[in-house]
Amino acid sequence: MSSTFRSLRHPNYRNYFAGSAISSIGTWMMRIAQDWLVLQLTHDGTALGIATGLQFLPTLLLTPYAGLVVDRFSKRRVLESTQITMAVVSLVLGVLAITGAIALWLVYVIVVIFGIAAAFDGPARNSFVSEMVPPKDLPNAVGLNSASFNAAHFVGPALAGAIIGALGQGISATGVVMLINAGSYLAVLIQLHRMDVSRLQAPHRSPRRPGQLREGFRHLAAQPRLVAIIIIAAFTGAFGLNFEIMTALMATKEFGKGAGQFALVTSCLAIGSLLGSLLAARRSTIGARLVGTAALAFGCAELLWGAMPSYIAFVAVAPLVGLCSITVLNGANTAVQIAVDPSYRGRIMALYMTVTFGGTPIVAPIMGWIGQHVGARATIWTGGTLVIAGVVVAALYHQRTTDGPTAVTDPSALTRVHRALRSDPAWRSLPVPARFVRQDRDHDFE
Repeated sequence: MSSTFRSLRHPNYRNYFAGSAISSIGTWMMRIAQDWLVLQLTHDGTALGIATGLQFLPTLLLTPYAGLVVDRFSKRRVLESTQITMAVVSLVLGVLAITGAIALWLVYVIVVIFGIAAAFDGPARNSFVSEMVPPKDLPNAVGLNSASFNAAHFVGPALAGAIIGALGQGISATGVVMLINAGSYLAVLIQLHRMDVSRLQAPHRSPRRPGQLREGFRHLAAQPRLVAIIIIAAFTGAFGLNFEIMTALMATKEFGKGAGQFALVTSCLAIGSLLGSLLAARRSTIGARLVGTAALAFGCAELLWGAMPSYIAFVAVAPLVGLCSITVLNGANTAVQIAVDPSYRGRIMALYMTVTFGGTPIVAPIMGWIGQHVGARATIWTGGTLVIAGVVVAALYHQRTTDGPTAVTDPSALTRVHRALRSDPAWRSLPVPARFVRQDRDHDFE
């Protein structure tokens, strides 16, 4: 089997991958339908930004505590619960849209409920990958997951746009797409049920005790390079990834296009994201330098994207934007998962998702307002500029926390000491301080 697809040798991951691929198509169809529904109800970019923000609000408020739940309970069971909840929510929204009983306030309520389920689903889904494959295949599995999601990013919007266009581009047409998404969750539920639990590499579950959330923060704070990566991911997620708002406003307000052309931009973003995911799947190591460089390229690509004078040019640059963005997210996700202790993985991934996507509830309405009152291009330029600023902030933080006169704070010195101990048989039986181990592992990602 090609090294690009080596994780598919593991039966549990292969089953999960198949179910997730189907569900991801439905998820992207739902995103297009939801955005189009809000625009049909309001014709207002600010309302679209509010809906996007409300959907991610639970991520900001609940995800840190969701990480505790993920570390305490079976991740597979948590995923089954979240998938059922999101299927029911999609079903209700679809029925309301088809029957004409939908209103903007109902959309707001439903997306919040969906967001609550997603706040628990994200940490469980991201950390569950490490239980299905051995550590050496984790970068590949994360890359393949992303490739599947972004292949769906290409297929889903195109299908949604075609269905909505064929059914008249009205509110009821969006409801049909939402019902299809509700059915797609069955694929994940079936594959989760079919898994061989004995093959899962589940870590020891953390017992309930006070201060567990603080423990997660301390574990992360001990690794400055990972904190710098998470800072980059935070700026990227909050400011650079508001693609739904950017593409919707550019397609409708700047270029005067309909649902099909709006969906096409999203699909073209996915072409680049898919390529980036497949490239990530071939890597065996991920470095902070790669994440930072990709983020700089992403910010510059967005500045270029916002300057495109025509719809065709805008579509043509979209794959580059998608490739850069997914390289940032894949690199950050993999680096964080590999570097942390398995018993902390749920909490750390929850913190990672909180800072990466938790800013959306605040930023999305602002971006929507900017697009409505300043211009659609301004949303893209603002996002790209702030992504670049995030790389600068991360670099300054890393330099400040790792520079120092003593060898104890010098990661390279710690690396040399740790490796010397490992290579000397006379010292192998002696315990190596935990800080040496963490810093050495962190330095290996450079």
